[in-house]
Amino acid sequence: MTVELSFWNPFGGGEGDYVERIVRDFNASQKGIAVRPLRLESNEYYVKLGTALSSGKGPDIAVVHADRLSPFVKAKQIVPLAGLAQEAGFDFHEVDERNVSAVTFGMKPHAVPLDTHFHMLYYNKTILRQAGLLNGDETPKLGELSPEGFTQTLQQIRKAVPGTEPFAVNTPYFQEPFLDLYYEAGGELLSPDGKQAAVHNDKAVRVLQFYQRLYADGLADMNDKTPWDTFHNGRAAFWIGGVWEAGYHLNGASDRFGIMAIPPLFGSSAQWGSSHTLVVPSYVSREKQQAAMTFMAYFSRVGSKLWGEAGHVPAGRAAVESEAYQALPYRKLFIEAARHQVKFAPQTDNYSTLFTTLSEELQSIVLGGTDPEEGLAALEKKMNAILTN
Repeated sequence: MTVELSFWNPFGGGEGDYVERIVRDFNASQKGIAVRPLRLESNEYYVKLGTALSSGKGPDIAVVHADRLSPFVKAKQIVPLAGLAQEAGFDFHEVDERNVSAVTFGMKPHAVPLDTHFHMLYYNKTILRQAGLLNGDETPKLGELSPEGFTQTLQQIRKAVPGTEPFAVNTPYFQEPFLDLYYEAGGELLSPDGKQAAVHNDKAVRVLQFYQRLYADGLADMNDKTPWDTFHNGRAAFWIGGVWEAGYHLNGASDRFGIMAIPPLFGSSAQWGSSHTLVVPSYVSREKQQAAMTFMAYFSRVGSKLWGEAGHVPAGRAAVESEAYQALPYRKLFIEAARHQVKFAPQTDNYSTLFTTLSEELQSIVLGGTDPEEGLAALEKKMNAILTN
């Protein structure tokens, strides 16, 4: 008798293709379990998943970002996995300890981490060469690694290559470039006990002032609604984008584009990062829970080798340490960032609401020209109201 498992995920485009291949390979590798993937739109994924988990009717396996796990754990809507893993012969020591820590609550892992994903600095070699800012090894000449030094680099690009956007900033999702540099500056979202917001400080002010100067001086276009395309189409010198974009920007175009770690402009190499994980809802039958754990172990051990081609750094140690993975372009850069630079979000039941508030208020500050001190004070007040409810 074949056990059928419904597998919800938000992966579209190239990522979705890789997931489909992993599922097909798993289904072909054995006869007792059939996984049926269902891809939902990312902008509605967590609303539908939350409704499903609350009602007890939905997937047998689901993808959840590590920073979204806490409320599901608190509501006991997903099962702890230590026992199921032991039955399936899966050892969480096979997974990078930082990823395991991000999914562990009350000393119990509640998800199987799949990867670490984060941002890198993409650059246009042609533009930098025209500006006299490309080294012989085709890496950028960035000068002094500071906000002021990077601003001077951008000014040189604007002067040497008119009509080019020196830095395509992800203004539509401004929380991402903000967090990258805020974490570099040593910033935190919450206090150590997680009970209060911690974003109204000099570090955050400096980062916002840096971006506001770039917009005001024409070194970045605040009104660019698709900065990723501006860079991809050769009209911008720099772009901070995800590792999952590497194939899109670089495949067949390495003569025009390059990639490097985000430079430590604010004093450290820390940056935003997250992790995709797999969970099993509590309403799933015991038989299906065991079958789901078998699939999750397969994804971690075998599927990760394919998943790594999508751009993410696999959480499974064997996959990330394999010759095949490390032979892929830029992966040694990715591994270095994943192991030493990525900062995961704090574990809090309110992360989704906090992140939405952070995103909206930061947008208001940069688009409205709000004074950073005033804007951050208002943001922190709203975040604290969420934390106390």
